[in-house]
Amino acid sequence: MKNRFSSIRYIFIRSHLYSMFLTSILLLTILLSIYVLFEPEWLTVQSIFLFAILYASIAFVISLYTGFKEVGNMLKTKLDGISLLITQFSNGNYDSSIQFPKSMKDEDEITRIAKDLNELGNKLKNQVKSLQRMADEKADFAKSAHKAAVIEERQRIARDLHDAVSQQLFALTMISEASIKQFDKNPALAKKQMKEVATAALQAQTEMRALLLHLRPVHLSGDSLATGIHKLIEELKQKSSIHFHLKINEELELSETIEEHVFRIVQESLSNILRHANANNVQVEIFKKSNELFVHIQDDGKGFDVVNDKERKTSYGLKTMRERSEELGGTFVIRSNPDEGTYIDIRIPC
Repeated sequence: MKNRFSSIRYIFIRSHLYSMFLTSILLLTILLSIYVLFEPEWLTVQSIFLFAILYASIAFVISLYTGFKEVGNMLKTKLDGISLLITQFSNGNYDSSIQFPKSMKDEDEITRIAKDLNELGNKLKNQVKSLQRMADEKADFAKSAHKAAVIEERQRIARDLHDAVSQQLFALTMISEASIKQFDKNPALAKKQMKEVATAALQAQTEMRALLLHLRPVHLSGDSLATGIHKLIEELKQKSSIHFHLKINEELELSETIEEHVFRIVQESLSNILRHANANNVQVEIFKKSNELFVHIQDDGKGFDVVNDKERKTSYGLKTMRERSEELGGTFVIRSNPDEGTYIDIRIPC
């Protein structure tokens, strides 16, 4: 009931009644002043109050009639139309427009507002079309970028295979042939060379495991972040002698984008540890605190000089992890020293 009497129609009626009341008081005051000062015969107290009552009654009826049937109804119709149009816009229906009847074609302020809203709807509709066109173009660009990324990744893996595994296999061949020739002549030298063969074979095997780790699917394939990392580490436990220690909250609630990026960061860091760290123990800790996701990865490997080792600082793996962290609005910090292991700390707002 309160909302009903606060509508534009009743506001308009109240303004009429307020004007009527002030006019009645003013007329009554003027007539009484004339009666007191001049005492004309045609003016009596009864006629004054009769005039005031008749005026108030007629003005009251006219105020109600104009409020309900004429001006108030017209204003309410226009404002209801504007309110309905705004509701349509908020629901994304930008094809809607407001058209008043011919009897309401007056160029008042409300009509001009309605026309401005119609123009706004047309502009919003055009902007939606532009955004959809840009989204289609972005999707096409993303497909092209994905193809380029796949080609770049293949080239990188091929380069790593050539620079690392291929050279190690070549070295294995050369040392093996040399040890065969020395087997009867110099057994001690042959034994030493066979130890070198075993070391080179182990290194080649480690390189291959790291490269195969990169060939895993980029996405989590429907698994949660915790499940995906558990599977990754269980696989590495079976294929390497490194002891992994994982601590992750199983009930992490993260967006799909954050989960995929964090999974790829962990995958990249473990690949680097397999290839370069020569570590015995690796600790991975992932938890959420105060609307931030913390990722901590450390190993007890040989480490490196973060300040002076330019080759390691600009490596593809570290660069990729840093870019993924910054893409999520986070920070990437790496600490390491020779023979003291490597520590990676990542903070991502979520």
